[in-house]
Amino acid sequence: MAAPALGRRCGRAAGLWGGPRRAPPPLPLRRRAHEQARRARGAGGLLAAQYERGLFQEVFPAQSAEEQLPGLLEPGRPPLTAYCGFDPTADSLHVGHLLPVMALLHFQRAGHDVIAVVGGATARLGDPSGRQRAREPPSAERVRAQARGLRAGLRRLFENHRELFWAEGGGRLGRAALLDNARWLGRQPLLGFLGGAGGRLRMGTLLSRQSCQARLRSPEGMSLAEFLYPALQAYDFLHLHLRHGCRVQLGGADQMGNIMSGYELVTKMTGTDVFGITVPLITSTTGDKLGKTAGNAVWLNRDKTSPFELYQFFVRQQDNIVEKYLKLFTFLPLEEIDHIMEMHAKEPEKWGPQKRLAAEVTKLVHGREGLESAKRCTQALYYSSVEALEAMSDQELQELFRQAPSAELMLEPGMNVLDLCRKANAIPDGPSGYQKITDGGVSINGIRVTTPETVLILGQHILKNGVSLLRIGKKNYYIIKWLQL
Repeated sequence: MAAPALGRRCGRAAGLWGGPRRAPPPLPLRRRAHEQARRARGAGGLLAAQYERGLFQEVFPAQSAEEQLPGLLEPGRPPLTAYCGFDPTADSLHVGHLLPVMALLHFQRAGHDVIAVVGGATARLGDPSGRQRAREPPSAERVRAQARGLRAGLRRLFENHRELFWAEGGGRLGRAALLDNARWLGRQPLLGFLGGAGGRLRMGTLLSRQSCQARLRSPEGMSLAEFLYPALQAYDFLHLHLRHGCRVQLGGADQMGNIMSGYELVTKMTGTDVFGITVPLITSTTGDKLGKTAGNAVWLNRDKTSPFELYQFFVRQQDNIVEKYLKLFTFLPLEEIDHIMEMHAKEPEKWGPQKRLAAEVTKLVHGREGLESAKRCTQALYYSSVEALEAMSDQELQELFRQAPSAELMLEPGMNVLDLCRKANAIPDGPSGYQKITDGGVSINGIRVTTPETVLILGQHILKNGVSLLRIGKKNYYIIKWLQL
């Protein structure tokens, strides 16, 4: 699979077609490489730019994509339409969904139109890709409720991007649409589907897919519903092509088999060349794909993963992965990322790349206020900042201390530290509880107290927002809300 012509037209984008990816050059040489890549982006710039960032992993079919896509994506050409599907197997997106969303946003930033499809119909069957056993079939009402949650999450991402990451006068920002495939698949008669799309898809091709082979060899086998999943996803591509002119399908690297089925159906029924582009899968340190199935999902809905928890997930990334994540999960120019990494090499103790990565992702997912909330919680928990604690809302306190018991108390005249701890059921009765305080095991609002008879003082032990944060030992927190102060 040679691609010399594309390499000349798209710079380093030749690697998209299966060529070997070289190790990144040393930091001092990268700015020159970026300048060369920028000049090469005059044609098919989106492909070159996203290959350089590592976001686009593989393009299908290789030959026609090599011949046509760079020209179709040239600046000044009519916009293309690209889509990506998201099955509502939960009521929230998670971090594993962010890279397909980023791919849509980069298409949009390049002036192309994008469609995010929520799989309200396909979720009823369940995608067998990467699964060892079938999902429990969800009820129709549950799927509808979860689809509403996904649509809200996707809408929030597109709105935050437009408001916070797209500058006025930055050129055309492509249109974004949110659709649900239940609107067309739910109305498609079975015989009509089998006689139309079903007649164009080959059994041998479907059976040869790796996901299908693995399931057929498993003890549980594979249901007809799961086997037909790629056919329904292929029909999505056909429908979107016919109704919206869609010519590009985006998906995770594990979706290539389904993308190939869509390509086969669209080209056979319309004769038009269409394309698929995959993005990398995000995995844990053990190599497991991040997501609901593996039980390690970091959610994008605030009621499942708070802005603080999302921020901390990214700020804890190790040095060997943070540069890659800055390229994948942010819109920062590569030259700026290089500068961030150069500064990090000089001052690694500041964790500059991790903090910037966490800030950019949290702002995209939760907006400017969500980022400020994450920073307040960080200051309160890790730096014992009284000012941050006083500024925190009840929601932030509950998010930060999800497992912490809470109590509502009346401040009585002469009430002291020992009284507070006992009323909150934070220490045992008797001498052992008293000794817990004298031994330094109790803190109020981040300040250690060792005298049980210390009288509680407004502004010190009780914050301006009527809250006290009581800590027993290192990790046992209690949230105290004072009434009628």
